[in-house]
Amino acid sequence: MRRFLRPGHDPVRERLKRDLFQFNKTVEHGFPHQPSALGYSPFLRLMAIGTRSGAIKLYGAPGVEFMGLHEENNTVMQIHFIPDQCQLVTLLDDNSLHLWSLKQHGGTSELREEHRFTLKGPPGSPPSATQVTAVLPHSSREVLYLGTESGNIFVVELPSFRVLEDRTITPEAVLQRIPEDNCNRRSCELVEALREHPKNPDQILIGYSRGLIVLWDLQNNKATHHFLGSQQLENLYWQRDGSKFISCHYDGSYSQWPVSSDSRQAEPLENTVPYGPFPCKAISKIYWQTTKNGLPYIIFQGGMPRASYGDRHSISVIHGSQQTAFDFTSRVIDFFIIFSSDPAAEFDDPSALVVLAEEELVVIDLKSAGWPAVHPPYLASLHCSAITCSHHVSNIPLKLWERIISAGSKQNIHYSSMPWPIDGGTNIAPDPPQRDLLLTGHEDGTVRFWDASGVCLHLLYKLSTVRVFLTDADPNDNMNTLGEDEWPPLRKVGTFDPYSDDPRLGIQKIYLCKYSGYLAVAGTAGQVLVMELNDEDAEHMVDHAEADLLQDQEGYRWKGHEKLKTRDGPVRFEAGFQPFVLVQCQPPAVVTSLALHSEWKLVAFGTSHGFGLFDHQQKRLVFVKCTLHPSDQLALEGPLSRVKSLKKSLRQSFRRIRRSRVSSRKRRGGGGNASEVQEANAKFDQDMLQEMELAPVQRKIEARSAEDSFTGFVRTLYFADTFLRDSSRHCPSLWAGTNGGTVYAFCLRVPPAERRMDEPVRAEQAKEIQLMHRAPVVGILVLDGRSTPLPEPLEVAHDLSKSPDMQGSHQLLVVSEEQFKVSSKLKLKLTALEGCRVRKVTVANFGSCKTDDYSENDLAVLTNLGDIQIISLPFLKLQIRYPCICKEDVSGIASCVFTKYGQGFYLISPSEFERFSLSTKWLVEPRCIVDMPEVTSNNHVHKSGTENAARNSRGPGRSSGDCGEDERKSGRLMEHALLNDEKVLKEIQSTLEGGRGSYAEKNSARSPLGHGLSNGGAD
Repeated sequence: MRRFLRPGHDPVRERLKRDLFQFNKTVEHGFPHQPSALGYSPFLRLMAIGTRSGAIKLYGAPGVEFMGLHEENNTVMQIHFIPDQCQLVTLLDDNSLHLWSLKQHGGTSELREEHRFTLKGPPGSPPSATQVTAVLPHSSREVLYLGTESGNIFVVELPSFRVLEDRTITPEAVLQRIPEDNCNRRSCELVEALREHPKNPDQILIGYSRGLIVLWDLQNNKATHHFLGSQQLENLYWQRDGSKFISCHYDGSYSQWPVSSDSRQAEPLENTVPYGPFPCKAISKIYWQTTKNGLPYIIFQGGMPRASYGDRHSISVIHGSQQTAFDFTSRVIDFFIIFSSDPAAEFDDPSALVVLAEEELVVIDLKSAGWPAVHPPYLASLHCSAITCSHHVSNIPLKLWERIISAGSKQNIHYSSMPWPIDGGTNIAPDPPQRDLLLTGHEDGTVRFWDASGVCLHLLYKLSTVRVFLTDADPNDNMNTLGEDEWPPLRKVGTFDPYSDDPRLGIQKIYLCKYSGYLAVAGTAGQVLVMELNDEDAEHMVDHAEADLLQDQEGYRWKGHEKLKTRDGPVRFEAGFQPFVLVQCQPPAVVTSLALHSEWKLVAFGTSHGFGLFDHQQKRLVFVKCTLHPSDQLALEGPLSRVKSLKKSLRQSFRRIRRSRVSSRKRRGGGGNASEVQEANAKFDQDMLQEMELAPVQRKIEARSAEDSFTGFVRTLYFADTFLRDSSRHCPSLWAGTNGGTVYAFCLRVPPAERRMDEPVRAEQAKEIQLMHRAPVVGILVLDGRSTPLPEPLEVAHDLSKSPDMQGSHQLLVVSEEQFKVSSKLKLKLTALEGCRVRKVTVANFGSCKTDDYSENDLAVLTNLGDIQIISLPFLKLQIRYPCICKEDVSGIASCVFTKYGQGFYLISPSEFERFSLSTKWLVEPRCIVDMPEVTSNNHVHKSGTENAARNSRGPGRSSGDCGEDERKSGRLMEHALLNDEKVLKEIQSTLEGGRGSYAEKNSARSPLGHGLSNGGAD
């Protein structure tokens, strides 16, 4: 009975675990998924973005960001900041209004929802009577004006959301002041726009959909002027001095109207169709900005010729004779202009155009010649091409960091030097103590290097592998090249490009050595590129080598895609990482595993057919090993052409059932002879049962058949200097684990440095271990005599790690999907009552938050249920378990990458990484504060009691301070809102499967709606 007893409760260890481990979801990196609304406060200099899932995110200076989530998870339709206040109002598609406040708590600011309100009409009234279409926060900060579909304008008191019924502006009241021959009852249906007079807060401009515009006197409750447009109205904008306003219309025209002391109906001063005379699309929003030189900026969305350019997403800027139509690759959600907000200023003097598109944020510098784009410090479009893999490297040496930044700066010369214009709030988080890189591989063959040291994920450098290969597109093509007389004057802006020249270019595996600067990337068509960092542009040949993984097999025929064609002759590369050798796997299947040892100058690669070892110093193939099983026919079809029939799936399922029944009868009868491998494993299991204390809930793992498909799929590769042949001599070795539960070990003979170029590297297979349960091997690790994982290549040489203990015996840790084994001593079976499987595993270092003297290495494990488990080394004891990812989010689990110091990233949408921490010591989270600037106007402020606001607070947003329970709840709600949508899950899945259409391609066909610090190690 001893083996069924659980170990006793150790209070010392429990206290230590509290000092080491803590789970927090800290920050979301990237671009919000499916944005639907945009707002800006010139007073706070903060920008707000709302999404279709009900999230609201505020951004200011780099590092200043807040997040909140509406409990309803409805689409955010409009966002309006209350003038001169740290408050904003959101309108959702369920017609509810929500008041949010930025409040200081514990030394930081946090976003909280204060009140919510839904406008209700009289009993029996249709929904259109109270369907809000326009919102105007008045400069008094006391009321909101709400325009509706019925033409009524309701006045709502702030912050109580009490309707002031006696101040409602009805269509009947408006029509009483307008001559009957000019309009009828239908002219006052659907309020399209509400604008406050810039000089007189007692007057508001009301625009109705059918073209009627009324200037309404709030004091006397009457219309003082009316303007009748001939086209359907889209929007209005006051000029700064209040003497004129601009209206834009459905037919692609805009009109300028004078406001004089004469109350008679005015005629427009001008009526212009900027891209006429042929029919044009609607101009949905317009700005008229005055400047010192007298020439105004006219900036508007839409208006393109309907027949030829009706599918373009554009915003046009006109300044004198200069005119440009900025062309975006995704739908424009909204935009705003940053201009002088000083009430005493005579001119607007616009400085920047900020555009929120469906897939990216673009900022245009209006002060510099040519109107260049501004490089954003956050809200990066991670999915500018669909993400296919990711890789994290921690604690980058300063020299390598500076060289990467230098290479990236040469790619950014076309950006403006303007400081980031949205700079509200103050970032009070401590500076990152080290430099971390997150590398993302993309469908178009690029690798992007991101600064992942802090809250802002900032692009440092982009590497493209396309130049090595021949593709349909010429890399020298310039998308922005326009003829002098081309009309409309379109200019491509932004980085979002959902189209890949060839899906075979997709990056599947990345491995960067931070000490040597060597980088290996592998792709969808079996291509493996080894690169080194060069600070200058260079033109050179790329050496080619071919690795035939089926050389000893007969009767196999590859049915998948062809390999990529390479360029002949020298290829010119820009400064940065430049490839010097290409290894092409045959068949050209997806590369499934990759390992680089920069000290031995070796790179190992694996596919679904086998694995190979390449000497990139001598540029010579050392060996290849075929792991293909005779039944692995699916492995020969390839990811771009595989079609698995339902009939075949059912047949295989029934065969597995029959095999399990037969094997169970054999076990009961005691018949059958076992092979030597099975006997060895059975003895191994028996030994484990005698030494382990098993929990009653652990189940026996059923053996899988060797005939299951993809058994030869190479899941992991690992280099180690260890005792492979005997316990007296250690040597370099390469380990490989397959989907069929087989572990291969090869002894390597690497010549000493002085003879490295003269003698070849030799390899000899030393071991082949078959796990009895045949579960896929997902990780291999060697522990030294102190039970510490072996250091990375060159880590000891750079004095960043202790030398491994080569005196005591080493231990081999093999991690399969279902269990962990350390040599012949310890085993941990996963509790698999719910079908638990290991999906990701890495060694992480956890430091104590109480003392700098203690840290330990543990395994961080992600399962297919979305749980994260921390398991001790070398005793394989479960320390703690956290729910992290929704188990239905298969793609989020597949995209997860752990770091070396207990952090992690995973995709919660095609464009966003969720960052989480398992460590109490290393934590990245926003810590920022927004102070109330001084109010320069003389308007009185409506003050609300803090206690009352706190009492009525509903659903806190993400705090910028310490991560409390409310914040974690909000994070879980946000993730639930995204992952509850089956479409989102499918979109993420499509970005991670090689050769499938990208998320953006599918998204473009969809009908639009209205709307502490991380330190990481290589994955």
